[in-house]
Amino acid sequence: MISGQVIQTSIEDLRKITRIDLCVTDLEGNIVASAMKEEDVNKDAILFFVESAAESQVMQGYHFFKILDDGAPAYILISRGSGDDAYMIGKIAVSQIQNLIIAYKERFDKNNFIQNLLLDNLLLVDIYNRAKKLRIDIEAKRIVYLIETRQEKDTGAREIVKTMFGASAKDFITAVDEKSIILVKELEPEEDYEDADRIARTLLDMLNSEAMSQVRVAYGTIIHEIRSISKSYKEAKMALDVGKIFYGDKKVIAYNTLGIGRLIYQLPLPLCEMFMDEVFGGRHLPESLDDETLTTINKFFENSLNVSETSRQLYIHRNTLVYRLEKLQKSTGLDVRVFEDALTFRIALMVSNYMKYMEQQEY
Repeated sequence: MISGQVIQTSIEDLRKITRIDLCVTDLEGNIVASAMKEEDVNKDAILFFVESAAESQVMQGYHFFKILDDGAPAYILISRGSGDDAYMIGKIAVSQIQNLIIAYKERFDKNNFIQNLLLDNLLLVDIYNRAKKLRIDIEAKRIVYLIETRQEKDTGAREIVKTMFGASAKDFITAVDEKSIILVKELEPEEDYEDADRIARTLLDMLNSEAMSQVRVAYGTIIHEIRSISKSYKEAKMALDVGKIFYGDKKVIAYNTLGIGRLIYQLPLPLCEMFMDEVFGGRHLPESLDDETLTTINKFFENSLNVSETSRQLYIHRNTLVYRLEKLQKSTGLDVRVFEDALTFRIALMVSNYMKYMEQQEY
């Protein structure tokens, strides 16, 4: 339902222009918004008018009007005066508020539709029927962005997203929980993943600078039919989770760039435990390694197993790096200087991170 503040703003603007006092009440005579004194509102007269069949009526020097919603009275508008001016301004106010009701209902209905679409709560036939009724294109190039904020109900962040994209009737901004904002963005026919990434980074920069919010932005794949919106949303949600586990330094995460992290995320925990046992047996596990060793290994992987470049970037002697890698080989049984062992160890580190993340989710 339309808020009282919106109605208040409308009738105050009309009063400034016309100098006609206006008041809007509910069907029980309770004031919703008013630009006249409370004692001037006759509750008995309102109740009498509500019971009548008339849509407008003059009583005791005031014009009374019924504001309709789908043909049924929703509010009563009172205009001070019994002349033509009071009648004309009252009719204008009624028309304006009824149009506001329609606009707000349509926006609410669209938001409700998009939320149910994201959560996969609609049958296929309902998707097409409701989309047609709400005048939403069934076939369009779209992508879903998921913006996770550090604070719950971050209204400042949501307002900035609305400012950036809310003006377009083709884009939808909504939420299904209190820590994230969802943007369903329609792309131009020529736009691709490079443009989608640019939009994500623009969102990140604007929210970090304007709303002073620490956010992460994830997005799914580009889809072309409205029924696939839930698919892109699930992909964005997975990208956000996978990013937290494996790519903590990244603030923008795309589903189609998750690589092996996405594969590990979809593995059942018993299979992960079996893999770790097969690789390490009873030997030293990755989570027990100290920070220095982990930093060394990660830098070694970043430099494609290049000993000279890794030692240079770590500011250590080449022999010191070789010593650390040999020490790791003794404790784990894997020589990360050999590609196959390096690949196994890299996957094991990622599996270990995934298992720790899943354990934390249980508490």
